[in-house]
Amino acid sequence: MARTQGGGGRGPGGGPRAPGSGPRGPRGEGGDRPQRSRRGDGDRQGRDREESEFVEKLVSINRVAKVVKGGRRFGFAALVVAGDSKGRVGHGSGKAREVPEAIRKATEQARRSMIRVPLRDGRTLHHDIIGRFGAGEVVVRAAPAGTGIIAGGPMRAIFEALGVQDVVAKSVGTSNPHNMVKATFEALGHSTNPRAVAARRGKKVSEILGRREGTEARE
Repeated sequence: MARTQGGGGRGPGGGPRAPGSGPRGPRGEGGDRPQRSRRGDGDRQGRDREESEFVEKLVSINRVAKVVKGGRRFGFAALVVAGDSKGRVGHGSGKAREVPEAIRKATEQARRSMIRVPLRDGRTLHHDIIGRFGAGEVVVRAAPAGTGIIAGGPMRAIFEALGVQDVVAKSVGTSNPHNMVKATFEALGHSTNPRAVAARRGKKVSEILGRREGTEARE
């Protein structure tokens, strides 16, 4: 018996099988493939929106070489600072064979290690602080409006990610970016606001601020 061409075989009643039908039934009503859930798209958009809220600064990238049999094997170490420009900032370091992977690892660590720093009027610190780590020492001073960020290198990246608009900072010790970043974070960790000082001393915030303003006027 000759085979029929283009018919796709015989149906259950001996007639030609309807086009588009298969062993699982036709693709008409009740036979359509289930559509994929769009929940994954919503989660992805949420992650993209959360990532866009952070400011990421690449402070330094260092290439290291390991001598092995047959040549040298290169690797990269990245130092990244991340913040939300609203008083939260963190730093992280990552190592990998490729630069993008090292930056990704450093960025993830920076987001996990964020700290909150109290800001005065959302633009500067409440008081002067000094931070030390290893051979690095930094001096961070509050500044009046319009001063801008007077800092260089890794410290500028930290203040930009933190959201500080007016600050004066100076690195006294080593120029190693890792030590400078850690010294700056050590200083920011000791930063406090008048409310916390008043609660610790059992006084009112107005008394703390009034005494500080009087001291500045006498100076």
